[in-house]
Amino acid sequence: MNPIALLLLAFSMSTDAFAVAIGKGASLKKPRFLEALRMGLIFGSVEAITPLIGWLIGNVAASYVDSWGHWVAFAVLVALGVHMLYEGLTPSREEIEKPSRHSFLKIALTAFGTSIDAMAVGVSLAFVEVSIFLAAGLIGLATTVMVTLGVMVGRAVGSLFGQKAEVIGGLTLIAVGAWILSGNL
Repeated sequence: MNPIALLLLAFSMSTDAFAVAIGKGASLKKPRFLEALRMGLIFGSVEAITPLIGWLIGNVAASYVDSWGHWVAFAVLVALGVHMLYEGLTPSREEIEKPSRHSFLKIALTAFGTSIDAMAVGVSLAFVEVSIFLAAGLIGLATTVMVTLGVMVGRAVGSLFGQKAEVIGGLTLIAVGAWILSGNL
């Protein structure tokens, strides 16, 4: 696999994480760059690990991963999206401030939901002449950059839409989950 194809692969693996990061950034109270970078590093780490797992699974389980991976991604992202919608639409007696950061678990689950496709790509990379460590590293790096940028874009969106940013984030997660599912049916 040539270097340009590898870079295109890396950035294409990060596009769904970028879309989710915009929603995550919109649901936070003015996230700072260090929080955006933290989220980027978590997403990037998960996105770098999943192709390695897929590569290890290899030919034996390729059809198994392909047959259920999109359903797992869909379920995780929709569940998180519905939770965000609930939080954004639940009336409260007093103004609840947006959190300044999301929990590690919430970010890691979201990252896993967006990285199922990277696991399937890892399976296919087992049959191509490519360094899996280079490919996984590039996918992780691209995702780190894209998620960090996405959170900062989400910050601007959040300030424009105020309290409804959580709803926007939830709808984004559900849309990305549906997009992953529809692309695999």
